[in-house]
Amino acid sequence: QVQLVESGGGLVQAGGSLRLSCAASSTFRINTMGWYRQAPGKQRELVAIISDGGSTHYADSVKGRFTISRANAKNTVYLQMNSLKPEDTAVYYCVYRYFGDYWGRGTQVTVSS
Repeated sequence: QVQLVESGGGLVQAGGSLRLSCAASSTFRINTMGWYRQAPGKQRELVAIISDGGSTHYADSVKGRFTISRANAKNTVYLQMNSLKPEDTAVYYCVYRYFGDYWGRGTQVTVSS
């Protein structure tokens, strides 16, 4: 079982920045980690993912504003979010992908206009 601990959410004004972190308890070296989000009344959607080799994929809505990175030695993934918009408001979930998906509990990000 993989445990994920997320941090870094909060309230920010439009145009501001936040950095999310997610630390995994697992030591499996071959894995993919990333972030999804779910806004009220909407389905959970992919934000960004990164492989153990550093390959990344972003949702079109966040390209150029968000940057995903990871520290393999720490089994930690980060999401730097810049130029935040009110439509980025959601609960952000960390995911660890290794023969199945493991999810964090989520961290709230609220962007005020």
